[in-house]
Amino acid sequence: MDISIFFLLLCLLQTLPLSSSNSLDTLKGTSLSVEKPSDKLVSENGEFSAGFFPVGDNAFCFAIWLNKSSTPTVVWIANRDEPVNGRGSVLSILANGQLILTNSLGITIWTTKAGDLTSLAVTNLQLQLQNTGNLVLHNSKGVVIWQSFDSPSDTLLPQQAHTMMSSLISRKSQDDYSSGNYKLFFDNDNVLRLLFQGPTMSSLYWPDPWLTDSGQAGRFWCGNHRRLTLDTDGNLRLYSLQKMNGSWDWVVTWQAFSDPCRIHGICGPNSLCSYDHVSGRRCSCLQGFKIKDQTDWSYGCEPEFSIPCNHTDESSFVQLAHAEFYGSDIFFYQNVTFQFCQEQCLNRCDCNGFQYKYNEGSSYYICYPKYLLMSGHQSPNFVGDFYLRLPKAGLFYSKIPDEEFKLQCSASLSKQIIRTYEKKTVKLLLWFATAVGGMEVTCVLLVWLFLLRTSKHPNPDTASQGYLLTTKFKRFTFDELRKATRGFKEVIGRGAGGTVYKGVLPDQRVAAIKRLDEANQGEAEFLAEVSTIGMLNHMYLIVMWGYCAEGKHKLLVYEYMEHGSLAENISSNALDWKKRFEIAVGTAKGLAYLHEECLEWVLHCDVKPQNILLDSNFQPKVADFGLSKLVSRSMSDHSSFSRMRGTRGYMAPEWIYNLPITSKVDVYSYGIVLLEMVTGKSPGGMHTSDSGQTIEHKRLVTLVKEYINIGNATRKSWIEEIIDPMMFGKYDKVKMELLVKVALQCVAEDRDERLSMNQVVEMLIGHED
Repeated sequence: MDISIFFLLLCLLQTLPLSSSNSLDTLKGTSLSVEKPSDKLVSENGEFSAGFFPVGDNAFCFAIWLNKSSTPTVVWIANRDEPVNGRGSVLSILANGQLILTNSLGITIWTTKAGDLTSLAVTNLQLQLQNTGNLVLHNSKGVVIWQSFDSPSDTLLPQQAHTMMSSLISRKSQDDYSSGNYKLFFDNDNVLRLLFQGPTMSSLYWPDPWLTDSGQAGRFWCGNHRRLTLDTDGNLRLYSLQKMNGSWDWVVTWQAFSDPCRIHGICGPNSLCSYDHVSGRRCSCLQGFKIKDQTDWSYGCEPEFSIPCNHTDESSFVQLAHAEFYGSDIFFYQNVTFQFCQEQCLNRCDCNGFQYKYNEGSSYYICYPKYLLMSGHQSPNFVGDFYLRLPKAGLFYSKIPDEEFKLQCSASLSKQIIRTYEKKTVKLLLWFATAVGGMEVTCVLLVWLFLLRTSKHPNPDTASQGYLLTTKFKRFTFDELRKATRGFKEVIGRGAGGTVYKGVLPDQRVAAIKRLDEANQGEAEFLAEVSTIGMLNHMYLIVMWGYCAEGKHKLLVYEYMEHGSLAENISSNALDWKKRFEIAVGTAKGLAYLHEECLEWVLHCDVKPQNILLDSNFQPKVADFGLSKLVSRSMSDHSSFSRMRGTRGYMAPEWIYNLPITSKVDVYSYGIVLLEMVTGKSPGGMHTSDSGQTIEHKRLVTLVKEYINIGNATRKSWIEEIIDPMMFGKYDKVKMELLVKVALQCVAEDRDERLSMNQVVEMLIGHED
């Protein structure tokens, strides 16, 4: 189902019916206290409440919930990832028009943006809960300063719009209101997408990423008492409130997936999801694997065996009929035999099995060796099998949970595969002979056309030819890169400039292929920019291998980084303090080169963990610098940017206040990244309730500063209060404090007070020495 920007949001237009009530819907004072259960707002119709909602033992979030359902239904939360305790926490209205939530220590947990309002606009402020469930801060004249509808959590209500600036994030579980692994958002093509964001990978799963016709419009005709919720299992559902057996309960009237196994990450790695309408969804570990967490299938299964590397005679394969694992391909081979595919997997230590599928359109088999077994799905409708790699010693004793999983290791299996090829041999030979004859005719015609074109046009495009002569990049066709990515199937990254896909080039190199969104520039201009990028060479910058420029199709081909991005690794235990310090130093060196050592000043303009990639040794390489603004050294005022660039949470104040843009915007973003590496907290994870940038990342800076001030006042170690728990208490206290101090100098509000990247390198290297 292909849904674009008109999806659903133009149809939720009916308000909830009014009923008589004298309940308090407007805050008359300036604050609400968690210690007073009566401190809450109730809409005029009595159906919605806003206040401190219990989410755990002595844990509260400021939320909005619907009272009419049999159990309260939370539809919006302010501080879902940072609950406050039951004593001393207060929601207050400030004189500047901000809402602010503070905990018992007076530390700001959540706040709204202070708008550019006149003194008249922020007088006589009122916080009102409307009958629609919208919490609105306005003045006596009705001027809206802030509203909860602009920043949804996991639910949309009637009349609530969903825009490019907002997204729905699922809960972690039914009992855990914190941010989960699923996201509903508009991508850069104005297509509504569902994204799985797991601890080690992310992937789009709705609509199917490889569909090219994804611009159709859709809408729902909705009645009263509806809500659209991104549920904990990653399914997007429309609910209607209906009265059954004397009480009001929610009934599902639409959902994005009728087969929940198509949702990525639902059963975790090394498992299979199966579904039928009678027994529902079922997760099961693969043979030789055991469940990792008995309470949560999203963690998947872990192996009970090990296969020695380079000992191909010690492992074999189990056939899983009609089973598919999404993405994580090492590479893929077309028109190959089963034996060839098996040997390719056996010869690699990182191959855990392979997908072997017959392509009816091409009349040959395709082989997909896998290094990870993610989003496993078993369905009779899937035409293809998966072959799981296991040690030979374990092929017989492991319990197989399902009949379809049973090992068929008799001679009949191999004979069946051989017979399949025998039946196709004659057909393939005929096809091959026809293709060869056709190719001969085609070659003759192409040579004749080339000679004719050369005689008429002796001077080819100088920009294109000069680019090819000066950079040694390979020029790919769009069709080559589309095949390399299998129709742009596996998303491994996403940024302001475009989407990055994993691909396998014709020479079998694994590559990261970035498809640019803003591809309306001319070919000569594009090649000139890429040529400049090609002259940049540094060990901490990502290496470009090639490009594509065909009409509006503009793509860049980069080396593939084994450990993905820094963002994917911060939340795992893969990075100890030494690796984090080395990543900080390497990233600083790469940015310093861009700012001051290369032929052109290159401002990155989007420094964030997603654009810092890690190789097999966790050494960093700055990526996406090729999409930044190239500025001549002779220019004294670098304010020629046509629009804001960067990512919310990492953007310097200059972008917000329309000040001249210099290399100090990168320094600011780098400082935020340092704080994120030390604390493990991301600016995006703070969940501000509006679309402003300054407050979101300033809150992380403020939080760190407040802990430092408290530590200095009490003579306690402040680094212990803010350090990422993932480091398990094992870190160099002096070096971590150094990173924080450097970061705070980088994020100064006044750009002139910030360090340069060269100064950052000198401070870190000097201390390292």
